[in-house]
Order: sequence, then C-alpha cells, then structure tokens
Amino acid sequence: MNKNISLKAAALSLLLLALFIGAWQLATQTVPKPIGQLTEYERLMGKGVEKNNGIPTPVKMVEVLQQQLSHPFYDLGPNNKGIGLQLAYSLGRVVMGFLIAAVVAIPLGFLIGMSPLWYRALNPFIQILKPISPLAWMPIALYTLRDAPTSAIFVIFICSVWPMLINTAFGVASVRPEWLNVARTLELGPLRTAFKVILPAAAPTILTGMRISMGIAWLVIVAAEMLVGGTGVGYFLWNQWNNLFLPNVIMAIMGIGLVGMALDLSFAGLQKLVTYRE
Repeated sequence: MNKNISLKAAALSLLLLALFIGAWQLATQTVPKPIGQLTEYERLMGKGVEKNNGIPTPVKMVEVLQQQLSHPFYDLGPNNKGIGLQLAYSLGRVVMGFLIAAVVAIPLGFLIGMSPLWYRALNPFIQILKPISPLAWMPIALYTLRDAPTSAIFVIFICSVWPMLINTAFGVASVRPEWLNVARTLELGPLRTAFKVILPAAAPTILTGMRISMGIAWLVIVAAEMLVGGTGVGYFLWNQWNNLFLPNVIMAIMGIGLVGMALDLSFAGLQKLVTYRE
C-alpha cells in the first residue's frame, strides 16, 4: 500500500514538474514584435525583432547549468567563483555556526529541562532574545568582530541556538518520571542519568530542534551573505542580479533549494533512525 502511494506521488510530482516547465517555456518564448512597434531601421531590414519578458527559457537554463556544473569549483578572482565553491563557503559557515550553537544549546537545554529553578531564572532572557531577528545582530557583530565571514557565523549561531535550546529543554522536561525514579533507585549519578536515561528519551525532540535550526540557518545565511558580501551563495546571487544575469540568479535559487532539501532529509533520516531504535 505504501509502495503504491510512493509511486503515485512520484508520478504526480513528475507531472507537476512537466506542467511547470511547459508553462515556463510558454511564458518565456520569443514572439515577433508587432508591425506597428517596428522602428524605421527594423522595417528596412524587413524583419520584426523577437522579444520576450527577459526571463530565460528552460533551454537557456539547461545551457547555463551545463556550463556552470562542468567546472563548479573554479576560482578566477574575488567576483568570479563557481557555484559549487560558493555553496561550499555558505555550507561551511552554516555548519560552523550550527555546531557552536549545539555545543551551547544542548547542555543549557538539559540544565533548564532538569531544573525548575534555572528554567525560571533564564526564561525571561530567552523570551526577550528569541524574537529578535538574527540579521539585527549583524551590525554589532561587524563592529565587534570586524570580519564579515566570522560575523555571518555569529548570526548563524544566534538563529540556530533558540530552536535547539527550547526543544532540548522540552524533551528533557518531558521524560517520564518513573524512568527517573528507576535511575534514583539504581543510584545513578546525575551525569549517568543524563546520558543513560534522559538523552535517549529526549533524542527525538532534540533532533527536531536541530532540524528546525538547520532549516532556519540555511535561510539566514543567504540574507547574511547578501549584506556582508565577499563569498557565499547569497553574495553570488546578489552579484549576478547586479550584473542582470538572470540565468545565474535562477541557478543559485535552485542550488539553495536543493541543498536545503538535502540538509532537511539528512535530519529526517536521523530522526527516523532514533525513533526506530526507541
């Protein structure tokens, strides 16, 4: 039954993709210029100028993709790097900020989830800082760190820490009391209780927070790199827009989406693995 649904879903996805590409082709194909709009030179040449709305056709996009993907990691200077290299810069910043956030958020989430005192003490700070847009921290980061790539990593840290912190605290606080009572009966210390009882029970919730954090981080890095410039897929996209080369803009958007999907699927696989073991 599930296999049939998967096959039908895949077929429907391919059909929707084909319809989208067909509509794209129809919307962007060139059409002859009306006779009344021809200039004197165009009339003398005896041929109407073909025009479209400026958006590249699917065929043009295939040509651009072939060209870019044949050498995705070329480096010919500050403003001329391959899309693969730009994505690698962005991924590196996201992973670095994400890992720093995990190192801070998961232990702190354990502390908050296990201690009502610490929860009440830290909750006001969390509620004040959590709604602040990560990009609002960029001017302070640039002023204090004085380095654009490091500032982007700091912004990723800020946007990643809250979902992980909150989900970890919720998962830890939701551990069944009887499991904790068993740990006390066995005279397990706080550290062994955290690793042997609480962590396995809270792991699915913690991974959910990490999955949310990674999705937000990948969204934010594009906007951050548009602001700070230099390298990264966000800068690449903005630079191509400034050059009015829309095929590369669309290619960058496609790359952002595909990488984001791959990251999300990776965490989804980890969640399934943890849930299965549970």
